[in-house]
Formats: sequence, structure tokens, C-alpha cells
Amino acid sequence: MTSATPNSDLQRSEWERLAQAAANRDIDVQNVDELVQLLSFELDGAPYAVPVESVREIVRLRPITPVPGVPESVLGVISLRGEIIEVVDICRRLDLSPIELNRRTRIIVVNLDDGQAAAILVDAVRQVLRVEDDAIRPAGASDSGAIESLCAVEDRFVSIIDLNRVLAIHE
Repeated sequence: MTSATPNSDLQRSEWERLAQAAANRDIDVQNVDELVQLLSFELDGAPYAVPVESVREIVRLRPITPVPGVPESVLGVISLRGEIIEVVDICRRLDLSPIELNRRTRIIVVNLDDGQAAAILVDAVRQVLRVEDDAIRPAGASDSGAIESLCAVEDRFVSIIDLNRVLAIHE
């Protein structure tokens, strides 16, 4: 049988005090649920983002094997732990300047609504943004419909890409 030492009683009471203080705070649980997480990245010098829940992983640039007979915006495929994943040149899909490959270039592997995995090539990955739901506004009409919405972050707007529309391979 062990007896409590004064030091352990002090630690326990300190933890209980901290837990009680945290429980008594007025935490807006609904506000926490309204935060949207977006992975932001750069394309042609401008900020873009996709929902974090769509992102499977981010990998460094690796050899992309060309595939004949596919649309020009499909760069080819990569093998990622034995899985063959199609890589799309998102700049071409968005009518932007081509990506200049360098050490910051990344491949973002995403999961689409139909369960398929695909990858997009981006200039650089920036950060995970945590924004309130009301900071996101519908985008204006665009020719391609690729931009789903806009997010106000500090003094700039981040374009949120509709991955399912951009990665639909019907050109």
C-alpha cells in the first residue's frame, strides 16, 4: 500500500485546480466547430487552397512518367508506395503560367469525392489556414468554375479550388 506524499497531493490539487478553471471558462464550442482548415499553396505567385480533409499527403517532386493519349493537363503518373497516381498540371487547368520546377515544387495527393486519388503539382505549399466559416464567400462566376469560393485572410483573398471540377479529366 502506498501513501500519498505531500508533493503528489500538491500536484494532484494543482491539476484539479487547472481542470476546474478550464471547465468554468465560457468556451464557445460552436465557434470551434465553425473553423475551416485549408491547405494553402502557391500557383503563379497567387495563394490558393483546398480543404485539409481532401489532402492525403504532400510529397516532394519526383519523376513523373508521361502517359500517351491523355489530355495535355495530365502530366503523367507517379508511383507512391506501389499505388499509381495521376498528376495534373493545375496551372494549365486554371489558365495560369506554367510551373517552374524547383526545390519548393510539391505534389499534393488528394482524395476525390468518388474515392479516387489524384495529385496536383504546385509551386509551393504554404501553410494550413484555420478560418471561421463566415470568412469564406462564394466565388463569382468564372469560365471554368474551378474556384469554389474565396477566403479572406488578413489583407488578401485565397482562392479555394473545387478539386472535383478541376480534376475531372474531360477537356
